[in-house]
Amino acid sequence: MEEKKKLWQNNPGDIEGFGDSFVFSEEQKLDWNDDLFLITLPLAFRKPHLFPNLPLLLRESLEIYSLELEKLAKDIISQMENVLGIKSKEISKLFEDGLQSMSINYYPPCPQPEQVIGVTPHSDAVGLTILLQINQVDGLQVKKDGVWIPVKPLPNTFIVNIGDHRAIVNSAQERLSLATFLNTNIDCTIGPVNSLITQENPGLYKTQGSKDYIKGIFSRELDGKSYVDVMKL
Repeated sequence: MEEKKKLWQNNPGDIEGFGDSFVFSEEQKLDWNDDLFLITLPLAFRKPHLFPNLPLLLRESLEIYSLELEKLAKDIISQMENVLGIKSKEISKLFEDGLQSMSINYYPPCPQPEQVIGVTPHSDAVGLTILLQINQVDGLQVKKDGVWIPVKPLPNTFIVNIGDHRAIVNSAQERLSLATFLNTNIDCTIGPVNSLITQENPGLYKTQGSKDYIKGIFSRELDGKSYVDVMKL
């Protein structure tokens, strides 16, 4: 607990550190997990009281991991552009000096797992999510055709771009996961891709500055709905 206190969310509105970024009322049901949320890139965005207080081995590992996942994410986005026929690197350029963050989750065993939820159902509102299920314990579920389907953890395997998902817990085993989020840089505009808009295929979503987009993500309770629905015209 003494080590956790060094990394605690100390002020109202804090999203980084130990705590929960999506609590808006005392009546709200809380998720059954410990969450350490960090902005990892660009370096200038790191909170000086957080990264230096991480245990040395964890800090060194995250330094390497964050840079490698930045390369991986940019390569995935570039390949997506090629497949979709997006021209002039219209998406890739938004992610130059993009905002990368990590959510390290610990789900302790629960004596009544049917009474709680590890993570409330939601869809990530970032450009790309890469999930590592660290200790190979079941818990992740994704929604398909209205049914929750378990996703089996496999050794050294990443899950990329999850849709509607949630985490459940069990009575016997703890679970650990690390989600890395890649978002656009904070000085761009987010909206429909110009090279894909035609008279027959008009834009269906709002155009918004990335700062306002990110602010909107953290100003609403997780409720099982996709944030992209908020952006619909």
